[in-house]
Amino acid sequence: MEWVVLFAAQLQHVWLASISISSLASSDLWHNKPAGVLVTGVFMSCLGAFPKFAFSAILVLGLAFSSSAQINRADQVQIAPPLLRGTDPPSPTASAAELEQQADLLHAQKLYLDALDYYAAALKKAPKNAPILNKVCRTEIMMQRWKEAQKSCEKSVRADPSFATAYGNLGVTYYCQHKLANAVKNYQKAISLDATTASFFSNLGAAYFAQRKFDPAVAAYQHAIELDPDVFERSSRSGITAQLPSPADRARYDYTVARLYAKMGLTDKSLQYLRKAREEGFKDLNNVYKDADFADLRKDPRFVELMTAKTPSISD
Repeated sequence: MEWVVLFAAQLQHVWLASISISSLASSDLWHNKPAGVLVTGVFMSCLGAFPKFAFSAILVLGLAFSSSAQINRADQVQIAPPLLRGTDPPSPTASAAELEQQADLLHAQKLYLDALDYYAAALKKAPKNAPILNKVCRTEIMMQRWKEAQKSCEKSVRADPSFATAYGNLGVTYYCQHKLANAVKNYQKAISLDATTASFFSNLGAAYFAQRKFDPAVAAYQHAIELDPDVFERSSRSGITAQLPSPADRARYDYTVARLYAKMGLTDKSLQYLRKAREEGFKDLNNVYKDADFADLRKDPRFVELMTAKTPSISD
């Protein structure tokens, strides 16, 4: 039994030594040469005292170093600090109108969290204010908080069922969640209340296009362009663009917009979208030579340059 006791004692000594070495190996002290030599010397003296059990000691030491080697600073994940607010909190003495105005300024500066704080403060003073609720929805859309935005817009339309803009934004929240039938329904509701806003028709066209309902999409887009020839650029700047299911659909979309602009005589814009359609490989691009809507465009020298160039480009 003597050797069993001796073996247990040796393991205890080696275990204690390995813990010390493991701690040092994971610290900056290990990289200090004197400290490293000292620890190594202590461990080797243990082995010298009990040579019979050197193999066991080396095994335990190996496990200790293996454990410490896994603690690598380069593998550690650092959590980014939370998004901070950049302005003073809302004043409790400010009116709802003043708070709304400040929130609008913050939204324009893309300080969306601060804007939401001010809109929330305004709503405490005017709980069922449909325009403010709609602005909350708008801000949450820009933050891509689709479900929260949907709820805010639903509150806005409940507060004022005749508020067309809220229905339009509610349609956007459904569209961004790929609930296209609900998006179409709300765009149509917005149009029934206000048929003079180009973005309602543009958004309706996008929803139809995503459903591959191309004819009603074209009709909606044409109405949008008639109301505002720059509607597509405005949509792009707002951060909400057409969600198309495939590159082929994107190319078809650009060709469709090019044809609508050509039909209206907006040559520059038509060439811009025709170039996109060509770059995206629209398979029916040769239709441009026989489509009546492109008749006037085909007379423009830039059209010939665009269609014959290896790399599509439009001269100024």
